[in-house]
Amino acid sequence: MATMMLVLAATSFAYADQPGSDWMPADQVIQKLMEKGYTDVSKLEADDGRCWEAKAMLNGVRQKIYLDPRSGEVVGHKPAR
Repeated sequence: MATMMLVLAATSFAYADQPGSDWMPADQVIQKLMEKGYTDVSKLEADDGRCWEAKAMLNGVRQKIYLDPRSGEVVGHKPAR
């Protein structure tokens, strides 16, 4: 049973979302968002190993933003829940 728990824990860790080694650093991504008028960036994380995902305000509306991992350009957004 203990061995199974270790295997499950190791498997869960292996699938954790991590930015790639060639991704733009998080602080630069936040800076780009702020330059585009976003404020109150409250979350920035790697999403499924394919893009940065952030939550921030734009024109008084909380947004969920998807960003290109290498350029930091916004590739999509929608109102956050």
